[in-house]
Amino acid sequence: MLSFVPSSSLAVLDVLRPCFTGPSFATVTALVTGILGSPGARTVTGMWAAAGLAEGSHWSRAHRFFSRAVWELDQVGLALARAVVAAFVPVGGAVTVAVDDTLFHRYGRRVHGAKYQHDGSAKGRDAIGRGNNFVILGIVVAVPFLARQICLPVLFRLHIPHDKRTGRGGTDSKTVQARALVDLLAAALPDHPIHVVGDALYRGPAWKNLPARVTFTTRLACNAVLYGPEPPRTGKRGHPAWKGDRLGNATEIASVATTRWRRTTVTRYGETEEVDMAVIACLRWGSLHRTPLRLVLVRDLDETRPYTIALITTDLAAAGEAIVARYASRWPIEQSIKDGKDLLGAGDPQSRLPKAVERTTPFVLANLTILVLWYHQAGHADHDLNSRRRSAPWYRQKRYVSVTDMIIAFRRARITDSTAAHSRSGLFHPDHVTCDAIAA
Repeated sequence: MLSFVPSSSLAVLDVLRPCFTGPSFATVTALVTGILGSPGARTVTGMWAAAGLAEGSHWSRAHRFFSRAVWELDQVGLALARAVVAAFVPVGGAVTVAVDDTLFHRYGRRVHGAKYQHDGSAKGRDAIGRGNNFVILGIVVAVPFLARQICLPVLFRLHIPHDKRTGRGGTDSKTVQARALVDLLAAALPDHPIHVVGDALYRGPAWKNLPARVTFTTRLACNAVLYGPEPPRTGKRGHPAWKGDRLGNATEIASVATTRWRRTTVTRYGETEEVDMAVIACLRWGSLHRTPLRLVLVRDLDETRPYTIALITTDLAAAGEAIVARYASRWPIEQSIKDGKDLLGAGDPQSRLPKAVERTTPFVLANLTILVLWYHQAGHADHDLNSRRRSAPWYRQKRYVSVTDMIIAFRRARITDSTAAHSRSGLFHPDHVTCDAIAA
């Protein structure tokens, strides 16, 4: 049985070649083929079997790749990030980045980092689950063959909560880990402004002292007290004032008569509608200290409360409408996490060792990014749409492909592109020369 890897996918994976030795890169191509080409579970052995290598190469090679091989997950993620920006972002254009986290259920006692912690998908009042929680950073882009923006995961951190009884162990907070990922991406993309968006969980002091070309936008807590900007120096003796007068929380600010509202149009979640908006310069003293901020208050026309949503941002230049649209672009990361779990089997690997746990699930999630890059280069949206319309003519409004369509296209290419494929013997030749891994 041969493992055919479409030559078109090798062209995409070539951006990862500097991150691996020669044998490890061969393993990567096989695993990616197994993940995107498998109709079943994406356990490590499941990937190996789906790649067609179960009979000719020992399955322990795949396990060693995740648990012991010398390669860095961050280097792989940054290589994919550069490829995404090169493909979908104009030269020097702004890069929108979403940060979030999700729990992958694991219950074994020996699974590294598996703890009881918050699970947004859990039923019940407590929303607690046991497993591995990963902080995820993805680049939000608009691609011509999808009806919506898509978030392409590139960087990851395993989050381990501290022991509540002893206060020991664990990693940095999710917000601190997200800031570390943003710093990595900013260093890798020095020619692009970066706009980070996150939900309310990710607000906090970690976002102080951002580089000038990096901004952060999130929702404001309903009880957060804001102050006016730092007043000008008076020239009098004594310590100068670092913050202005107390403005109050979002409800108080929205209710006072001095707040200037204006009628405008915003685009969010695929819809354009009229709203009332107010933009106020402020400081969030208890969290971001002297960092200049702007509060963006949005009130729907049929809203009876003082405001509908309150956003806080370090971006002092963009219009309020752009801030609202930017925060709404955070939602695709939720869909990408769902696609990663449901369509790519990101929660299937049963790794236990520290390196394997830290690498395996993120590697599977990163295959969504690889898939979109592959389809951008080798996909045929018109052909796939016509094929879907013929097989399901009741979908009369279908105008764009979906992630499922892209996976089907990859499997079709794997089957039919045998003339341009590489067989198992070519990828795993015993005399394969090992190259040195180059830092991304």
